[in-house]
Amino acid sequence: MAAPVDVRVLSPITTKGFRRPEDLAALQYDGLVVSHSQIDDGPASIESEYEIAMSVPGTIVKAIEAEREGADAIVIDCMGDPGLRAVREVVSIPVLGPAETAMHVAAMLGHRFSVVTVMRRLRAQFENEAAVYGLSGKMASVRHVDIPVLELEKDLVVTQARLVEQAVLAVEVDGAEALIFGCTGLLGCAGAVRAGLLAQGIDIPVIDPIPTAVSVACALVHVGLSQSRLTYPPPPVKEMVGYSIVLPTALAAE
Repeated sequence: MAAPVDVRVLSPITTKGFRRPEDLAALQYDGLVVSHSQIDDGPASIESEYEIAMSVPGTIVKAIEAEREGADAIVIDCMGDPGLRAVREVVSIPVLGPAETAMHVAAMLGHRFSVVTVMRRLRAQFENEAAVYGLSGKMASVRHVDIPVLELEKDLVVTQARLVEQAVLAVEVDGAEALIFGCTGLLGCAGAVRAGLLAQGIDIPVIDPIPTAVSVACALVHVGLSQSRLTYPPPPVKEMVGYSIVLPTALAAE
């Protein structure tokens, strides 16, 4: 029997306990193991471009460690997809960003999609991501619930009610036909939000980015696919002052 695929969920924040082991265990199934690591230095949570930037060096280090530890694929645990392209350059295993993955899946399942995120300030981030991923024409809107990342679980009933409220507006006002959570801290809320939409006669897919990206990563491993070396060539070997990042020997040799 083949060994199970190990998908490493890499959290680019320093808050301990934000990604609980039971959350990740719930994503596992026969043939899939979901492991976890998080950065040692960087932001407590990510709600700005500044925090995305500050999370990237640690994310690169932990990605290299994940491959060395035997992970078969990596999912970066943030909808800012921090360090996504840089990490793809320094490891050979598939690397997925939940925002890029969720947007492409949403574009397959509905004509246009909306992102419901935490704060108004993230609107530009998601519009920029959609442009980079070639999906601006598929994104109907970016809406927000006005709850900071680290407070999402303070009152899940309130959080889920606001998600449903904004999702309904995304459909009825913005023309969305699929919905994406704009924060990986909303893991596990898709069922409640979809039920809330169905209660109002709205039947659309509600995409929880981490489970989606983990399953896509597992599928890529099964079919033997990873990022293109023409798109993501290994970085040149040169001095990196102030950082102790050591590139994998196989990459450095190239």
